[in-house]
Amino acid sequence: MPVITCIEDLKRLHQKRTPRMFWDYCESGSYTEQTFHDNTGDFSKIRLRQRVARDLTGRTTESTMIGQKVVMPVALSPVGSAGMQSPDGEIKAARAAAAFGVPFTLSTMSICSIEDIAEHSPDPFWFQLYVMKDEDFVDAIIERARKAGCSALVLTLDLQVLGQRHKDLKNGLTSPPRLTLPNILNMMTKPAWSLGMLRTPRRTFRNIVGHAKGVTDLANLNAWTNEQFDPLLDWAKVRRIRDQWGGKLILKGILDGEDARMALDVGADGMIVSNHGGRQLDGALSTIRALPQVVRAVGGQTDVFLDSGIRSGQDVLKALALGAQGAFIGRAYIHGLGAMGQAGVTKALEVIHKEMDITMALCGCQKARDFGPEHVLVPEDFEGKWV
Repeated sequence: MPVITCIEDLKRLHQKRTPRMFWDYCESGSYTEQTFHDNTGDFSKIRLRQRVARDLTGRTTESTMIGQKVVMPVALSPVGSAGMQSPDGEIKAARAAAAFGVPFTLSTMSICSIEDIAEHSPDPFWFQLYVMKDEDFVDAIIERARKAGCSALVLTLDLQVLGQRHKDLKNGLTSPPRLTLPNILNMMTKPAWSLGMLRTPRRTFRNIVGHAKGVTDLANLNAWTNEQFDPLLDWAKVRRIRDQWGGKLILKGILDGEDARMALDVGADGMIVSNHGGRQLDGALSTIRALPQVVRAVGGQTDVFLDSGIRSGQDVLKALALGAQGAFIGRAYIHGLGAMGQAGVTKALEVIHKEMDITMALCGCQKARDFGPEHVLVPEDFEGKWV
């Protein structure tokens, strides 16, 4: 086993061990992938402020996210088809998150179902909802999340229509993959992955198959999902879902100050500054550039988190410095999952935690929740502006 010291190490292993279409699904964006690359590149433009001769004892990364105590202010993002990166992937990720002490968020488009996670994870988890045209399905899945004891609902707002991702279209992405000759040949080069998939019954979208009207196999599943994302999702529907859920509600996909104020108006307990990992509107601002205006718009009235672009503990701290209360990681833990399963997710969390701790020390900060604008240097023209 190679020595793992950073997320990039896990990324290289992930690419070696996972079939090409699922690697491409993880490591790609929409259209030109400008926003996908800006999400990570813009973090590097922020510099950290080194301070010396400070008391560095008693350092802690502990914090809270929507009132929940966490070992560090990091949650696992909802990632579709995570169970195709590694067999039973969502179960593995949920267990790793629970053991480490951070929240796990299950996607509507997961391979393992809500009930699978509830059965196999020791801690309550968060559930991410896509709003579909089929209101009966939406009502039912909210009720399933409630019965499973989910402690927060994460409502994604930026996927009313599906962004075009060239690699997914060219690969003919499906879960499970279609048994075409190119796919078979590629899977033959990934024997551990193939063997694991043969051994598990969880190989398709189990939150949907058998629950949505008329969805019984891969063919009608693809037809259903392609036409079901709801273009009529508006703030009135968000409010209805909030009332129906009745618990903690986090709104994901906020990039604009006006939308942030609307999210406040409907009573969100938190919001995630996110551009869907660069997989929706190509050309949108990176999340770290969009973060300050959202923070100003919210004015401390609710938690603001950041998703998209986090690849290190230093990235988490930079997000905190610009006003976020925490960060969500997607690709960073998926690289661990695809590389080493549950142990890989744990390793990804350990890497980020250690990077946070050492960076806090070298910046002269004892507590992650105190990491603020005085600890970073930001270019004057960094924040996105509109004329």
